[in-house]
Amino acid sequence: MFTGIVEEVGTVKSLQSGKLSIIASEVLTGTVLGDSIAVNGTCLTVTTIDDKAFTVDVMPETLRRTNIGSLRPNDRVNLERAMAANGRFGGHFVQGHVDDRGRIASLVPEGDAVLMKVEASPEIMRYIVEKGFIAVDGVSLTVVNYDDTSFLISLVGFTREHTILGTIKPGDMVNLEVDIMAKYAEKAVGREKTGITMDYLKQKGF
Repeated sequence: MFTGIVEEVGTVKSLQSGKLSIIASEVLTGTVLGDSIAVNGTCLTVTTIDDKAFTVDVMPETLRRTNIGSLRPNDRVNLERAMAANGRFGGHFVQGHVDDRGRIASLVPEGDAVLMKVEASPEIMRYIVEKGFIAVDGVSLTVVNYDDTSFLISLVGFTREHTILGTIKPGDMVNLEVDIMAKYAEKAVGREKTGITMDYLKQKGF
């Protein structure tokens, strides 16, 4: 389990034969073989590690679902270690299971922030709500607004400075993971329903 609070921006060393090597420092502390590290929001298992870098195996399904396959040497990536049991919870529940990729449609300055518009598939948009959570390249963010095909995020200066979202450009593809709580809510209500009705609440004893 992750929180969407990026600990460090690492640098891709290599990606070949299903193995991704990343140069890092902070996330190496306390990490051992078999631990999980989120790379651009993708939960991956550490298979080798030294004092300067770590390597993870990348499966074909990961390459299909995420932007990991487009990484090249010297590309920068968001990194987060799995949350410790005694850690502080700063973002939201992030599994590291990327649902789909989205496309950056526009970046518009707004005061000290930047409004980032992300185009996404209907499978993603069904879970988007105003002021709800979404993880973009592993960063826990809050939805400002949305329409049928896209959603809007306000990126503050700190986020742009401490994650790869500060160098994102229109047309770039980003990993998206919707809030798992939204999926559970949908399942509880039932996909055939239009929402939580009064009858449903009465059945549940409210």
